[in-house]
Amino acid sequence: MTAPLDGLLVVDLSRALAGPHATMMLGDLGARVIKVESPDGGDDTRGWGPPFVGAPGSQESTYFLSANRNKESIALDLKSDEGRHLLEDLVRSADVLVENFRTGVLDRLGFSPARLHELNPRLVVLSITGFGHDGPEGARSGYDQIAQGEAGLMSLTGSSPEDVQRVGVPIADLLAGMYGAYGVLAALRERDRTGRGTVVRTSLLAAVVGVHGFQGTAWTVAGQVGAAQGNHHPSISPYGLFHCRGGAVQIACGSEGLWQRLCAEFGLDPAAEGMRTNGERVQHRDLVRTAIHHAFAADTPETLLARLASAGVPAGRIRTLDEVYTWEQTVSQGLLIDVEHTTLGHLVLPGPPLRFFDDDQERPTHQHTAPPTLNQHGAAVQAEFTGASTMVRS
Repeated sequence: MTAPLDGLLVVDLSRALAGPHATMMLGDLGARVIKVESPDGGDDTRGWGPPFVGAPGSQESTYFLSANRNKESIALDLKSDEGRHLLEDLVRSADVLVENFRTGVLDRLGFSPARLHELNPRLVVLSITGFGHDGPEGARSGYDQIAQGEAGLMSLTGSSPEDVQRVGVPIADLLAGMYGAYGVLAALRERDRTGRGTVVRTSLLAAVVGVHGFQGTAWTVAGQVGAAQGNHHPSISPYGLFHCRGGAVQIACGSEGLWQRLCAEFGLDPAAEGMRTNGERVQHRDLVRTAIHHAFAADTPETLLARLASAGVPAGRIRTLDEVYTWEQTVSQGLLIDVEHTTLGHLVLPGPPLRFFDDDQERPTHQHTAPPTLNQHGAAVQAEFTGASTMVRS
């Protein structure tokens, strides 16, 4: 079984989430990822919990497990001569190096971009920071919730401007990792043409601004500042969560045709004052919501979903995570993988979100590996790469 990035070697100096998520994405695609960790406890996320799983003395953080499948681990003290020398050997053989130190830290360790490319001119370097590598606040530390607030995401999330909320997952970190992996693939494609590597830089700030979408242009073009509006869309109506007997459903009327179908099914008047066009419905959103809540009030979620499906109106329920991972549709998309962990045994992990096909035939999935224990592959990696040739691979 082969994968798109078979044969690529990634040296992962990152920790926490943004960088590890990027390298996990590359590992999911078949790259060999060697995770370089501090001998003093390893990646920070090894201590982030509960929940922890495993026997006392060999417990693992489920947070660490979420971002480090398909990797090998070696513990290196990069402040020691031995550690720096082995990292040099790894760099000489690598295609990609990923780091998310604060600006200047890698330079002080002796591995500036210039030095890395002196060791290996073909190396692609991905560097992720909190707020960017330069600018008046480039030296700030980056943590997800701080970035969600500073980059405007929290101001758009919550029940109202007085009750802003963070997104329920560390989305700034995850997005920075995704953008970083995307940048690495572009740089590798460029290397195919030029024969030389480059430095790719992104940040938590850049990643969140990059997904402002219509909220960004509402300000830059129209001068309108978005605000938290709870579970309803600021530019489409009706589009959001509506309560019913014993629960709630979500609907998305993204076109006038869908609005007409909803009205026909539930006896609403699409030509009533304030309801004729999407623009009117957005301006009179309270009127629209009240009418729909009244129309839905007598039905259970199951009955409503059946009626909405019959009418051709996009709708869905609110699932808890245990419901998501036992849902047949989730399983059918290959979103769960089985791995064998060194100390924990058999694990089921959330799987990669991509599938590859040759015409209509799905490729067999390459063999995924469990997240490593600290320094699990240290001896083997050291034996393989110590004294690696100073000749860079062609």
